[in-house]
Amino acid sequence: MSYFDCDKIQYEGPTSKNPLAFKHYNPEELVDGKSMKEHLRFAAPYWHVMRNELGDPFGGGTAVMPWDDGSNSTENAVKRVDVFFEFLEKIGIDYYCWHDRDIAPELGDLAASNKALDTVVAKLKEKQAETGVKLLWGTACLFSHPRYAQGAATSPDASVYAYAAAQVKKALECTKELDGLGYTFWGGREGYATLLNTDMKRELDHLGAFLHMAVDHAKKIGFDGPFYIEPKPREPSTHQYDSDAAACLNFLREYGLMDHFKLNIETNHATLAGHTMEHELTVSANAGMLGSIDANRGDTLIGWDTDQFPTDIYGTTQVMLVVLGMGGFTTGGLNFDAKRRRESHDPIDLMHAHVGGMDTFARGLKIASAIRADGRLAEFVKERYSSFDSELGKKVEAGQCSFEDLEKIALANGEPTLASGRQEMLENLINEFI
Repeated sequence: MSYFDCDKIQYEGPTSKNPLAFKHYNPEELVDGKSMKEHLRFAAPYWHVMRNELGDPFGGGTAVMPWDDGSNSTENAVKRVDVFFEFLEKIGIDYYCWHDRDIAPELGDLAASNKALDTVVAKLKEKQAETGVKLLWGTACLFSHPRYAQGAATSPDASVYAYAAAQVKKALECTKELDGLGYTFWGGREGYATLLNTDMKRELDHLGAFLHMAVDHAKKIGFDGPFYIEPKPREPSTHQYDSDAAACLNFLREYGLMDHFKLNIETNHATLAGHTMEHELTVSANAGMLGSIDANRGDTLIGWDTDQFPTDIYGTTQVMLVVLGMGGFTTGGLNFDAKRRRESHDPIDLMHAHVGGMDTFARGLKIASAIRADGRLAEFVKERYSSFDSELGKKVEAGQCSFEDLEKIALANGEPTLASGRQEMLENLINEFI
């Protein structure tokens, strides 16, 4: 039985008026010597595609999900897998991501939950072998259950900490079983509501120890994919320890984890942190730590994580400029951590949403490639810093100057003449391509 009333989505080109066709995403089209699908590595999140009921803080879910009987049974969870892979096949997405509690139910105890997870993982493995779809990354849901109301790896309760470790152990083993390319930590409640009841130093030490145990277990089971940390500043916590890319990098350095982790950057989280996505990606890439991307957008008029599909061509162009600049993805990709609006409740709306997101990123890829080939933007930036290519600049960058050396130069040269930054000119340049 088919639950999505459409054929496989095809590329029909920019002149097509078919709402269920790609206008710009042509999977096999070469851009800079690689196909679009290789560049973009689209992934679908199980939690939004199969489990999001489209509720919000003011009302229950509206999503029509005829494949789901509403039960918390393992049988219902197994049935969802076939529907999910039908969706992936029709939309043409080669990767997916999951939380353990999205793909399988949380039952009466950990052993029963693990058994249910094993059953669903076996089904997922069967479908992966049948279709060639790959798991981009797995993760454990350490935020939904009431036991994690005060954190998981930063909980003040050692028994909760132990339960979280057991859950991550199992999720990591399931990721390995499915040949997952990576594993993500999203600290949904790893933070605090008030410092009045919080020992921040102790909680961060516990989190560092937790992640080191994860690294050790990965080595033990032969999982060699990268770990990712996904920054987010707040919501539901007042402050989360993984608040932005810089905070995550500082934490990883402090606790000796830089060799084992990269960052998974999400657009909506970047804006909630008061940054642009371009900023967060650049901070990560500059440190050699950009691993993967959650592709979505937020609503600047709403103060929470709205997880909307990307439709801003400027935004996707900026993303792809950074991705191309670092040489492209290796193990990571573009995971559509995005949900339909509450009003878009039909199954076919999942197709419309992903078609739009995939086309928007395809345009961003082509535009970013054209900007790089044109060379004017890169040449302007290079020229702007050209004084540091002089003998003086080279000594500064090599750490071979003292304040006394620089004082002599400043006294001899007099007041500097600063060149214009030409921001408006560069914005106009980008508009030439968009």
